[in-house]
Amino acid sequence: MWTPTKNQKFGVAIYNFEAEHVQQALRLDVGETVQILEECCGWYRGFSTKNRNLKGIFPAQFIHLKPFKIDNEGIYETVTPVEDPVVQEAASVLREWGQIWKDLYVVLGTPHGDQELWDAVRKTMMDIADWRKMLITGTLTSDQIGQIKLKITRKIDWGNRRLGLDLVPRVDGEMVDPDAVSVVELYRVHVLSAETSQGHTQGLGTLAKKKDRRKAQSHHLFFCMRDFSYHLGEDAEVFFSLYDACKGKFISERFLVKLSKEGFFNYVEKIHSNCTIFTDLGSADLSSELYIVAHVVRVGRMLFSESVKKSSSHSYRRPHGVALFRLAPSVLQGADGEVRNDVELTGKLFSSDEKDFWQLPELVLKKQSNKYSIMSNNASYGLVVSVKVVHGELEQATKENPLLLKNVCITKKLGFSDVIMPGDVRNDLYVTLNSGEFERGGKSVAKNIEVTVLALDVDGQPLECIYSGMGHEGSTEYASMIMYHNNSPRWNERLKVAIPIDQFGGAHLRLEYRHCSTREKNEKKLFGFSFIRLMDDEGGTTFRDGSHELCVYKCDERARLNNPAEYLTMPFLSKEAVDCIYSLPFQRSPKEFIVIDTLLCSTKLTQNVDLLSLLRWRSAPDGIGETLSRVTRVDGAETVKFLQDVLDALFAMFSTDDGNSTQHSGHVFQALVFIFSLLEDTKFEHFKPVMDAYITGHFAAALVYKGLISCVKHLSDLCPQNEKQEPIMRCFRSLEYIFKFIIQSRLLFARATGGQNEDSFRIDVDNLFESFAHMLNMHLENIENSQITLLEHLQGACDQLCQVLSPGEVANHLSNLFNATPFESTRELTRAKLNAMKNSVNSSLFDDDDGRAVLLETICTHLRQHLEGRQELRLCGDVLSDLVIVIHKHVKSHYSGRLPPSLHQDVETVMLTLFDVVVQLILSLERTAPSSGTLVACLMGILQLMEEAHYSRLWDANVGADAHRLRHLLYSTTVLLSDLVRAAVFPSDWFVMRMVTNHTILTAMQEIAQPLISTFLKQGRFDNQLWSNYLNLAVGFLTQPCLQLEHFSQQKRHKVLERYNDMRVLMGFQILSMWHNLDDHRLHFIPGMVGPFLEVTLVPEPELRKATLPIFFDMMQAEQQAKGNFKQVETELIDKLDILVSENKGDDEYRQLFNTMEHLSAVLLERVRSNDPVWRESGTAFINSVTRLLERLLDYRNVMQGDENCDKRMSCTVNLLNFYKNEINRQEMYIRYIYKLHDLHLPAGNFTEAAFTLQLHASQLAWTQRMLHADHLYPAQTETQRKELIYMKIIENFDKGKCWEEGIPLLEELAAQYRIRLFDYQKLSEVLKRQARFYEEILSCNRHDNEYFRVGFYGLGLPLFVRNKAFIYRGLEYEQIRDFTQRIQTEFPQAKILPPNTPPDDTIRSSDGQYIQICAVKPIPEPNPKFDGLEVDERILKYYAVNHVRCFFYDRATYRGGADKDNEFKNLWIERITYTIESELPGILKWFEIIDQRIEQLCPPQCACETVEKNNKQLKQMSLQYRANPHDNIQPFTMRLQGTIDAAVNGGIAKYQDAFFGPDYLHMYPENSEHVNRLKVLFNEQTLILEGALELHGKIAPLANQPLHRRLVEVFEDLRNKVRKICSTPQSQRSVSSLQSTPPPPLTHRRADSDPATEFRRIGSIINSPLPPLPSDKCAASLSSSSTSGHSSQRSSQASSLYAHFQSASHDDELYAKPQEWDEGVGGSQRDSRPRSAFITDSRGSSPKSLTKSLNSDYVIVPSSKAVSDDSQRWRHSRPPSPHAPRNSGTHDSLNTSWSDSQGSQESLPPLPPRGSEKQIRSVSLGGEEDVPPPVLPKRMGKKCPSPAMYGSDQFLGDDVDGCSSSGDGLSNGLPASTPTTPPLLSPRNHRTPPPPPIPPKTTSTPITPLSPPTSFTLNTSGDDLTPTTPTNVIVDQHLDGSHNSLHENYSVPTRLQPQLPPPSQ
Repeated sequence: MWTPTKNQKFGVAIYNFEAEHVQQALRLDVGETVQILEECCGWYRGFSTKNRNLKGIFPAQFIHLKPFKIDNEGIYETVTPVEDPVVQEAASVLREWGQIWKDLYVVLGTPHGDQELWDAVRKTMMDIADWRKMLITGTLTSDQIGQIKLKITRKIDWGNRRLGLDLVPRVDGEMVDPDAVSVVELYRVHVLSAETSQGHTQGLGTLAKKKDRRKAQSHHLFFCMRDFSYHLGEDAEVFFSLYDACKGKFISERFLVKLSKEGFFNYVEKIHSNCTIFTDLGSADLSSELYIVAHVVRVGRMLFSESVKKSSSHSYRRPHGVALFRLAPSVLQGADGEVRNDVELTGKLFSSDEKDFWQLPELVLKKQSNKYSIMSNNASYGLVVSVKVVHGELEQATKENPLLLKNVCITKKLGFSDVIMPGDVRNDLYVTLNSGEFERGGKSVAKNIEVTVLALDVDGQPLECIYSGMGHEGSTEYASMIMYHNNSPRWNERLKVAIPIDQFGGAHLRLEYRHCSTREKNEKKLFGFSFIRLMDDEGGTTFRDGSHELCVYKCDERARLNNPAEYLTMPFLSKEAVDCIYSLPFQRSPKEFIVIDTLLCSTKLTQNVDLLSLLRWRSAPDGIGETLSRVTRVDGAETVKFLQDVLDALFAMFSTDDGNSTQHSGHVFQALVFIFSLLEDTKFEHFKPVMDAYITGHFAAALVYKGLISCVKHLSDLCPQNEKQEPIMRCFRSLEYIFKFIIQSRLLFARATGGQNEDSFRIDVDNLFESFAHMLNMHLENIENSQITLLEHLQGACDQLCQVLSPGEVANHLSNLFNATPFESTRELTRAKLNAMKNSVNSSLFDDDDGRAVLLETICTHLRQHLEGRQELRLCGDVLSDLVIVIHKHVKSHYSGRLPPSLHQDVETVMLTLFDVVVQLILSLERTAPSSGTLVACLMGILQLMEEAHYSRLWDANVGADAHRLRHLLYSTTVLLSDLVRAAVFPSDWFVMRMVTNHTILTAMQEIAQPLISTFLKQGRFDNQLWSNYLNLAVGFLTQPCLQLEHFSQQKRHKVLERYNDMRVLMGFQILSMWHNLDDHRLHFIPGMVGPFLEVTLVPEPELRKATLPIFFDMMQAEQQAKGNFKQVETELIDKLDILVSENKGDDEYRQLFNTMEHLSAVLLERVRSNDPVWRESGTAFINSVTRLLERLLDYRNVMQGDENCDKRMSCTVNLLNFYKNEINRQEMYIRYIYKLHDLHLPAGNFTEAAFTLQLHASQLAWTQRMLHADHLYPAQTETQRKELIYMKIIENFDKGKCWEEGIPLLEELAAQYRIRLFDYQKLSEVLKRQARFYEEILSCNRHDNEYFRVGFYGLGLPLFVRNKAFIYRGLEYEQIRDFTQRIQTEFPQAKILPPNTPPDDTIRSSDGQYIQICAVKPIPEPNPKFDGLEVDERILKYYAVNHVRCFFYDRATYRGGADKDNEFKNLWIERITYTIESELPGILKWFEIIDQRIEQLCPPQCACETVEKNNKQLKQMSLQYRANPHDNIQPFTMRLQGTIDAAVNGGIAKYQDAFFGPDYLHMYPENSEHVNRLKVLFNEQTLILEGALELHGKIAPLANQPLHRRLVEVFEDLRNKVRKICSTPQSQRSVSSLQSTPPPPLTHRRADSDPATEFRRIGSIINSPLPPLPSDKCAASLSSSSTSGHSSQRSSQASSLYAHFQSASHDDELYAKPQEWDEGVGGSQRDSRPRSAFITDSRGSSPKSLTKSLNSDYVIVPSSKAVSDDSQRWRHSRPPSPHAPRNSGTHDSLNTSWSDSQGSQESLPPLPPRGSEKQIRSVSLGGEEDVPPPVLPKRMGKKCPSPAMYGSDQFLGDDVDGCSSSGDGLSNGLPASTPTTPPLLSPRNHRTPPPPPIPPKTTSTPITPLSPPTSFTLNTSGDDLTPTTPTNVIVDQHLDGSHNSLHENYSVPTRLQPQLPPPSQ
């Protein structure tokens, strides 16, 4: 049975629990924390703290239980582990950062990735985890734990700031509970935490630590010698000391390490013998340039030699070397201020001459390398040491580092440290042997002098107190180093003399000088001595510090020195000995002396005579005045050392035994003030406890209090009269200690007398404070500093007075002083007063109810005055902050019950005095003002303190007669709170502060609602503005970002809900309640509150939404009742919907918004229908309109982000644009979306579409002078000016989009305005110039024909605006179907691509998936009547072929009866689908929806006709191009000719002959006869086109291409014969030899432009030889032109057969143009064998002289796979190499290079020569000589005949523009004469040409042409003779009626176009 747990409430999973086979199990991961609810049989039931809503069971053995505590025990209890807060925080942070770290990893490698941040977070998380583990183990000391916590919190703060997370407020390193502190205190903690986090100093946002850092702190340097690798051969001494390079002196004692001659590792004297700690270093020392200097002294022979093995009987100390170790800041402390571990340092030994050894460290530092050298050493290192810095007092540092510092010897600092501790006892004398000067003494060489130093007591006994270095015991004497043969030695050796204090008085030092011989047997010989007395016998002062020159007395016997009394009477200083006139026991050597330096560091002895005289004042009472005057000159360090003795002496002199003053009382008081002021110095602040201990434990002057009060009052009274204010100011600065002595004296007196004279004492105190008040009230400039000093130090005196007076009395005195200080005073005095108030607030006076009541009213009054005057706002804010914090603490202490009356009154006092002025002040301040944050926090603190009764009291105090003050107060408060909510004054990462502030505002708003309802809802007092402010405040509060819990992590959301609940819901119901209270006043808030209430519906709380949404119904009903409609609600609701979409960015917010709005529509519709109001119909229409708008906004919202959604955004924008124009007629919204669409087009490069979009706006404007308002796009201007400006933007975009045809009408319209109405000829000139340029661009610029694609979108998973719809897209420039498909797939990544040939069924349309079908379509040009009857340049017509189009077609090949394996053309049908779209392309979009489609079938011969016709058109366009630009690369031209001609040889025409020209076809399909006849005509045309093209090719082909050209001529003759056979022409044909009649020139004279036919005759026929490969023409390659862009519409390979493909499309187009069954058969052989063409051609390169009319669209057919395979072997020799095969550079260049237009001059064509009447054989000059006569051109068959043959005849075979001349009788080539009329051009898709009547034969002789049409045409159905029934050059109109009269007229060439016959040859 499951039982609730009591002792098992919280645990951590220690194993993974998968819970796969256990019902209701809870899956757990290692480390997951769980809260346990119940237990049963080894199982627990509970939930994970990660997801508290999911409960389940889990094994008990998988859980490690932890101690816990329960908050809110019961159903809603919260269980938290009882752990260290830092440990808990570390775990929480690791969980939160872990997810962020994973997210950072996901985006690595993307543009948003940050590898550096990812690495930093990872390292920080690992550090925090390791440190947390160390805390949990419990093996650390308390100090180590504190340091680890410090590191963790610093890292957490750093990581939160780096990751943009919330700031954690801390006090002493631990998180602050916001419920336990005031808002103001929480604000301060946030400020300090932010500074700490950003400054990266100490990781504690604490209020106390900052003060601690200001205190002076001692530092200590732990030192250890690790290794010494030099071999000296003898014993050695190594002295280490600290050297300050900046000061140029040593700052520490010497530490000694002794080494034996065996070396460092073989010497172990005792533990820690090589370690020490240098103590008492100050911060200035660490920041200076410190070095550790090591002096190495060899101890042994005078002159060391490796050869001498015998040990010496004497040991001499000889200089050896010096090493230096620099202590860089990075060595002493880390870069981030952290204490580092031991740092190891290495150094080399330096040596120099002995005379320079004393200054060797300085020489090394100055790098005077000529005076020193580095000593050699076998090891790579020299001297190795390690150091570590520890901080704090030495005793505490030893406790923190016991293993490191325990039993380590101490090496003290020379002199006192920065901090002198009261308990320190020290009596050290430091003597430095500096230098000496000695006589030679009759010797030939200088002496080897050794100095021995002894310390002797008064009896001459040596004292064991001399230390050569720390780390060893003291000795009785010290022997100096010996400088070899040097009578002027310099040692610079420092030793320490530590004489006990009781023996110091009679002790002295003696220096003995001996000469040491280099001979081993000789003893050291004494030759003199010096001495020094350490204390003056008369004054009792010690020997002064400094440098001293001592006398050297001669003495050669040591026994003479046994009695010190003999020499102690002699002078010991050289300057004293000079004046000595009496005889001395020892003879002084006048030329010899020694210089020593002394330094005394003693806490008991003094060198100051003035201090000594003060202490001995009773022995000389007459000199007391002089002694007291010299006290201020005594060094502070000397004074504090003898503080107790000095104070006893001074108070003894201050008064007599009966308490009366003495004549010296004033001087004593000055001395006391001087001593008190010393304690304010940082160096001596540690002596304050000594002073306090003296006052409480030793001070016994019970009668001095009256005198001290009198002295202070006397100075205060003298202040206005005295010029010198410094003594008075010093007295005021010492008021605290003066009053400490006063109070202690009074207590001693009261204790001794039983409380006598208490009234007298009170009177004295009253008089003193009256004197203070009188002084403060004066306006004198000279006393201002004294006034400021008094106010600054007043609180210390008041705190002492509280011991003998009640807090109320003291508060009255203090309040009187505040009131005495004038309000109109200087800024400095005002600041001092405010600081005094601040001190009083934080004093014990405020802990007492009476004292607080007195001071609070005074302080609030002064604060109000200063706040109103805008004076010292920052200080006023600080005072108010402390005030609120103190009151809040007292309120919290009474949390369990009601507030006592005193506290209730205190809150009321603050509220009534300061609330309104603080509100007004914050409103007037900028948010960036320094005091703004503090004042806002104070206001929140006041609101936090106020209860319901306080609010009522506030409203009552301000209501008045007309409630004007209350209205003003409420208005200001709501405006301020609204400002705080919408523009948060606190940073975004101060989450805790913002949540507490919001909770305070929520509570305040509930109270503010009461006077609104009770006072301002009545008739006559209703205030619309006040209510609007309140409702807007409520909405702003509810929608602020920091309350949107959905955006928080689960842990953060849980914490907020646990502490505050969802404040949005509470505010929402408050809004609802206020709305219901409005009743009849609701109309005042329409439409102003529609938008704000709409924002309320964003809150994802179902109950709140359900309650809030009917507000809109109330609004509609209220407006309907008042105005008869609800237009305002409708307009505002629509506008707000649009604005919410446009401004908001978050997807989640959008989802919530639109889910809400859909619900809104449903709720409103339900209310409208159920309540059945009178406006039911209009309401329903409005709601339906909003619903439709929502659908469009939903679509728009889904595609607002992402570059891949650009096209979708355009579609949605157009939908909204049309909605605002057509459905609700909102012009301003319509225009706004016009520019949104325009701004979408421009970045996408859709300049044409952007121009058409702007035209929508231009169409709304007229050419008037009406003024238009300014907006964000245009200034205020007339309608004409704005339309002109828009026109200019449109024209600019049309120019960029190369749609000059669209810009010209606009330019014409502008020109008319400038010319007729505005008369602005300057702009007219510019417009006309631009218009002229547009015309030039049309004729000269190459424009690519945009491709068009049909795209169908199917499936319910697609957005609504494309779902189950089809569109025609206008592709981007040069975009093929493969690129287009990829682009569409990018927009719809989830969609599947359907094959293009299969229409989707209903299953796909109704499925939930996404399907897209894409295929390429061709545009059908719209009829253009303006070109009717005119011959228009092809370059002009070409634009209209692919623009201004609404109809498109798509061809799909089908087979009826199955495909014929031998010949697919027989039953190849085309299913042509024609699509019509809703608007022309191009337009405002690059796509439009298909609104209609029609399907028609094309029979096989009709398909063949379209294929051949298309190929003819392409051949003509290419010929025109090369005629206009003969220097373009010829390779595409050659490839096209080769593919067309050679394909015919391979059976292309044979396939058609077999399919359609057989004997049975027309019998079976007589309805196709007109198409068969037309196919024959097209073949005839093709031969004519090819003939002209070959002629042109022969002229422009380079020499390397001529063999191929000759091959083409031969193949062409074969082709022409086959066509002749098909058409059965009776005319005689020219032979190949007739085409090449010119004899070839000699080979050596062969020119590049010579006749290739001649060359061909010379070398013989190659008709049966394989085709040579395409040559590479380097010249052609170098002159290659941009013919690629001119041929872009021709995408198939130029070398492939005309008849071998369904259509001339690229590989991508073929994918969507072939049936599936054909694609499988062709794919392997066709695509793999042929190369992709590198030549894209169109007709832009044609000659400017080519004139034609609009042509029909191209039609294509599908070949059989057999035809492809049959041709494949042949093409292995004739086609270019495969792109995948290796090729030479020329071939590669010719096949894969885009060709640019040649800049060479166009080759002029020769004129037609006159012809005679006799028959002439026309010779086609296929590259022959220039003098060969041109061929006779065939006559045109009609004026308007559009047949492609016309192009061949007049452009390819002739050289004139007209292309033909007229013969005398009007007939030529056996064709009928010209007639006035010509059949019009008709599309073969819509019309079928009936068979024409037979043409009678003509007898007129005609010149022989390459291919002459027959004189008559009859239908011949035999298989051998297929005669065409139509003339060669005619396409017959299908609308010709049955009468065939005047065929001569219908098919003759007009007279003006007939060629003139050449004159007969003579």
